[in-house]
Amino acid sequence: MVKRNGTRRAARHAWCAAAVAGLALLAGCGSSGDGDGIPPTATGTLEELAAQAHCEPRLQTDAQELRQANCTTKDGRYVLATFATDRGQREWINEANDYGGSYLVGRRWVAVSDAAVIAALRGRLGGTVETASPHHPGSGGGSANEAEHSGHPGR
Repeated sequence: MVKRNGTRRAARHAWCAAAVAGLALLAGCGSSGDGDGIPPTATGTLEELAAQAHCEPRLQTDAQELRQANCTTKDGRYVLATFATDRGQREWINEANDYGGSYLVGRRWVAVSDAAVIAALRGRLGGTVETASPHHPGSGGGSANEAEHSGHPGR
């Protein structure tokens, strides 16, 4: 009898887990079907992401924890960076926020530029947009210079 109750309990937990997973999938499908033309968030190496963004990357940093390149497309210039860990990515973004600009963020990658370039990139790479205002004094706020600024973390 104990075994039978245990089996029922296990089956009930499995059903609940399946129901929760199904709802999560439905919620994910609904959010990507907004009709706004944003593709699923891209994944891959720096070179794979650059190719998807139609960029010929000029490698700036090639380290185990961070790979960073400058890119130029018909939409403008930007920095594309990939990270070995989620934590490394978040630390980089937190430090880079001091420079202001717009950030297109995916899983272990980020693109940095002005808002117009980020909007165009989002149409090819998906991701979420984060915007930061410059925090340091004397900032000219020139967003065209943001993508090539070598002072971004991880230079």
